[in-house]
Amino acid sequence: MADIEPYENALDAIPGAHPYPRTSRYHDAEIGIHRQPDGTEVRYTKRRLLPPLAETETESEGQSHTVSSGERPDLLGQRYFGDPAQWWQIADANPVLDPRELTDEAGNVIEIPLAGGFPRADRGERRV
Repeated sequence: MADIEPYENALDAIPGAHPYPRTSRYHDAEIGIHRQPDGTEVRYTKRRLLPPLAETETESEGQSHTVSSGERPDLLGQRYFGDPAQWWQIADANPVLDPRELTDEAGNVIEIPLAGGFPRADRGERRV
């Protein structure tokens, strides 16, 4: 049976190919290459930087949402973006380390960004 190339090697053959789909939070992240002492190249995703959180309501683009009992980040992703996998956009717009903190208490008010996430020009030094 012929050897099957790993996914990463197949991508190397396509100039400009990116391993993450457009809907992924890592799609815009830069792909780095680390060269090991034996010359082997290892691809990795560089750190993803987030935009600074809005300081005031006038700076915020999007809307506020008051959390109801039983809500989860994935359900909010489906509600606001039409895709449960887009929960990360809501997490990025709020000061939480764990996305479950977004909906852990009914009555919490969280920010919902505009569909499509944050403009690239506004990216700051906040790290995930």
